[in-house]
Amino acid sequence: MNNRIKIGLVEDQKLFREGISVILNSKPNFKTVFESPDGFSVIERLSAATEIPDIMLIDLTLPPNGQEEFNGWDVLKALQTNYPDMRCLILSAHNDQYLIARMIEEGAQGYLVKDSDPDEVFHAIEDVIEKGSYINSNTLAAIQSKLQGKAKPTKTHGDLSIREVEVLRLICQQMTSEEIGEELFISPRTVNGHRNNLLQKTGSRNVTGLVMYAVKHQLVELV
Repeated sequence: MNNRIKIGLVEDQKLFREGISVILNSKPNFKTVFESPDGFSVIERLSAATEIPDIMLIDLTLPPNGQEEFNGWDVLKALQTNYPDMRCLILSAHNDQYLIARMIEEGAQGYLVKDSDPDEVFHAIEDVIEKGSYINSNTLAAIQSKLQGKAKPTKTHGDLSIREVEVLRLICQQMTSEEIGEELFISPRTVNGHRNNLLQKTGSRNVTGLVMYAVKHQLVELV
């Protein structure tokens, strides 16, 4: 990558926030440009920020705004409304499958627990920026568990063409447009066209939504 990835942190624990910032800034292509100790002031702080993050790392457990709860879920929704192009990666102490799957359903591009290895955090950030999502085995298991019993297998794949299903399956393998193009012998531009069609046809907001759709309809077998 030629450009540094600009990262924001929403984390109330100062020691952890400063520690993760130091770790992230140790990567030459990473730059922490924004920090907030709470969620309710994030939009106001961003409006005054000199640099807007490409990706925001968000804790789920955050201080309330007076008597009103304002957790990572609320931050995610606020960012989707005010900064729809910003990517969101949850970095939380909670390792609950239902919660993980729900955050992905709500539009988070990935979910990591706080005891993750730094290399996985680096990898997740790069995947979210380059590929649109980061779905590790823990997140995938959470998605499959939540959708168990709700799967809708189909042989015709609804309105999806055979090529679109092929592209969808490779997207679920976390491949980039360039990698998918090489696999299917088509141009990255054509891949992006199929990706846009998939988003429209499946009613998905992003790549993580496509993964949810593929798992739900049993179009992929991921382990």
